[in-house]
Formats: sequence, structure tokens, C-alpha cells
Amino acid sequence: MNADADENSPALTSGGFVMGKDGMAALVDMLVRHGFTVVGPTVRDGAIVLAELRSADELPYGWGVELEAGRYRLRERPDGAAFANSAGPQSWKPFLHPSRVREWNADRVDGELVLTADQDTPGRYAFLGVRPCDLRAIAIQDRVLTGGAYRDPVYEGRRTGALLIAVECTEPGATCFCVSMGAGPAAGPGYDLVMTEVVDEDGHRFFVRSGSREGAEILAGLPARPADPYTRRTADAAVTAAADRMGRTMPETDLRELMAATLDAPRWDDAAGRCLTCGNCTMVCPTCFCTTTEDVTDLTGDHAERWRLWDSCFDLDFSHLHGGPVRASARSRYRQWMTHKLGTWYDQFGSSGCVGCGRCIVWCPVGIDITEEAAALHDWTQSGATQESGP
Repeated sequence: MNADADENSPALTSGGFVMGKDGMAALVDMLVRHGFTVVGPTVRDGAIVLAELRSADELPYGWGVELEAGRYRLRERPDGAAFANSAGPQSWKPFLHPSRVREWNADRVDGELVLTADQDTPGRYAFLGVRPCDLRAIAIQDRVLTGGAYRDPVYEGRRTGALLIAVECTEPGATCFCVSMGAGPAAGPGYDLVMTEVVDEDGHRFFVRSGSREGAEILAGLPARPADPYTRRTADAAVTAAADRMGRTMPETDLRELMAATLDAPRWDDAAGRCLTCGNCTMVCPTCFCTTTEDVTDLTGDHAERWRLWDSCFDLDFSHLHGGPVRASARSRYRQWMTHKLGTWYDQFGSSGCVGCGRCIVWCPVGIDITEEAAALHDWTQSGATQESGP
């Protein structure tokens, strides 16, 4: 595909196009033919997961989800919609920032040590069905992993050239709060194509707009027609209505200041009494990025490897220094995660580290709710309670 397509292409400058399910099938077929690894949502193992797609038939047509703190269930939908479901257990993070990467290997050859750096060459991705919250999460990870002096070559190699096809949210889940974080339900910048799914008496269709020259070129090759005013209005109304149906909300306050003002709040003890320090929240979070390294060798001692692995601030060894861990208690580890995500992330990267996807709420085994904890801390500051010291 020609990334230098005419910037005045009708597909780039128009008010959008409408395509049916045949257009979605043509889109996936086109991307596969052009050598993209197409990743999108599909039903597998009782959940809507992200996986490689060979055909649009693998999309979760007719499936929705029921979410609550510590609970996730699939449910059938009578309307046959493909994207009327909330974020599943995965984000796009495992594809851009994989959980396990070999960095180098070493071999003893004729008494000499030979080091070989691994080259990560996954091919070019096309991400189909990127939610607005996850679109924001990718932008945040871009800043963290490629925006500073030390760039992550694995992330950069996978992110460069990745095609982002966003889908605006029309049916938020009970744990979604992207509106509070300014991350949805309408798609922000960064996409190549964006779609809004519409299913009504006039049929099943997608309102599609391009956000890049490459996206416009792709759109120009699909069986699509210029968008009619009714479909545009219906799509816009569905996204607007979704903003009013968020299942959760953050307190309307400066979260960075709230985190800094409540380090000694007794609420941290309450959360620690429930937290299992399992790290599920960090694994499903689309922006958590911490890693560790592990060196392994074979039994002969002639071959060794270094692997980079995901790590979590809930791991007792994460803050281990000589003499023991800095954050030994569950209280201190939970507080570190939440205050960094909502507070000190601003100091490091200029934005919040939370996009309001709600995954940490759903996949917490004991249902700890970050919005509930933030609200409790805010209530504590408003009550004028005397601060109590804590670890």
C-alpha cells in the first residue's frame, strides 16, 4: 500500500463512508493479502479475546458481555453486532510490549564467549477493533517506551507501521469509566480508520472515516458508499448516549492532587485487607509497562540466555534492595500502584496512566474497584478527618 497517497483523496477529506458486513469481510481479506498480521476480537475460552484473524467471520458477531467487579460473562446478542461489547481480558499491549522477549544469547565456542543479540521481527500488524480507551493507552505507551532518551527497540519495531483501526464505543460496560479519564467513548487521535457500528431497521452497517493517508487508501478500496445523513446522525447519537451510560465514574477532582494528599489515609488499610497482591490488575492494564530480566543457562554452562519478562509492583521482589524489599506490606504495594497510575504518572510522563477501561476492576479476584477507592479517598479529604500515619 502506498503511504504517500494523495492527501486530497475523497476518502480522507469526506464526511465518512458507510459499508456493510461485506465491507468488513473485504477489509480483513485486503489486509491479509497485503501481508498484515490482522489482530482483532474473537470468542475463545468463554471470553472475547484478541487473536490473529484470517477472516471477518471470526469476529464476535452476536456476542456481548456482562461485567462487574471480579466478574466477566459472555452473553448472546439478538442484534448480531460485532463490537457492542466492552474491553476483554487483553489489551493490545501483549502484541506491542510482549510479556516475554529473549534479548540475547551467549555461547562458549572454542574457549571464546560469543554474544548474539536477538532480532524481534514480528511483521506488520493491523489492529482491528481498537477501543478509544485502548487507542489512548497505545498513545501513552508510545510516550513511555519511545518518547524519552531510552527507547525500547522491541516496542518501537512492533509499533512502527502498525495500522490502527478503531471502533467507537456504543455500549459501555458496568465497569467502564473512560469519560472520567477523557479517553472515550468517541475515538481520539491516532487511528488510521475509525468505525461506528450501527444496527437498526435499516440494516447492519459501519460508519467509517479515515485518519491517515494510508487509511484513506484502504477505505477507497472497500465496497463503501458516501455516508448518508441518517447513518451519521445515528452513529453520533449512539456514541453520545454511551457517554451517559458509563457504569463507573471517578470523583470530579484533581486525581494527582488527591493521591498526594492521601498517602496516610486509613482507606489504604481497607484495600490492603482485601488485596491478594496477585498483580492481575497490572497484567490486564493496557499501560503498565514494568519488566525484569532473567538469565538462564543450560546444564553444560556453555549456553546462556537473557530474557525480559513482565513484572509487577505487587511482586514482593519488585522493590527488593540489599536487606529486603522497600515495600514489604500489601498496603504499600497497592498504594504504590494506584498513586503512580493516577498521580505520579503525570510527573514522569505528563498524563494519567489510567484510561478508564475498567479491566483492573473486572479481573481483580476480590473485586477491588479503583473508582470506589478513589471516591473513598476523596470523601476522606472532604470529611476533614485527621490524617493517620501509615507505612
